Amino acid sequence: MMLSVVDSKLRMEMGSGKMLTDILEPLRGLYDYIIVDTCPSLGTLTINALTAADEVIIAVNPQLLAMMGLQDFIRTVKKVRSRLNDRLQIAGILLTMCDVRTNLYKVITEQLTDTFDGQIRIFKSIIPNTVKVGESIYYSEPLLEYAPENKACKAYQNLAEEVDGDES
Repeated sequence: MMLSVVDSKLRMEMGSGKMLTDILEPLRGLYDYIIVDTCPSLGTLTINALTAADEVIIAVNPQLLAMMGLQDFIRTVKKVRSRLNDRLQIAGILLTMCDVRTNLYKVITEQLTDTFDGQIRIFKSIIPNTVKVGESIYYSEPLLEYAPENKACKAYQNLAEEVDGDES
């Protein structure tokens, strides 16, 4: 189902603010991690996901507009924590769709470090911009199955190890 359809349906439902929490709560004991990947927006689905979550990984494309949106998103996380979910924590910031060869990437990563160093973790894992990610989405196949040797797939595996290492 398209996430935009889910978002509009959630807005119409009574008590929709905790719907995802209600759905996921019985599953908490069955899994080590439950990952909810939402659109880069502050719509109903994203607020639902934040309300249900223990932690949020903030994915950021190293572009100016994404950096501007990052501040808004962090403010939203703080509001959700204070009003709806006091256990919500920011696990860290993940750079995605990166082309490390560009000057823009270097400038944005420096800006991220200068702004958030010591406040919010910036993951060491960096997800590169590759065609295979888009293709796997187009063909509705997990990247791990579609292109297991792809550098983006390896980067996501490194991220999983980085996050899981925190739990040990």
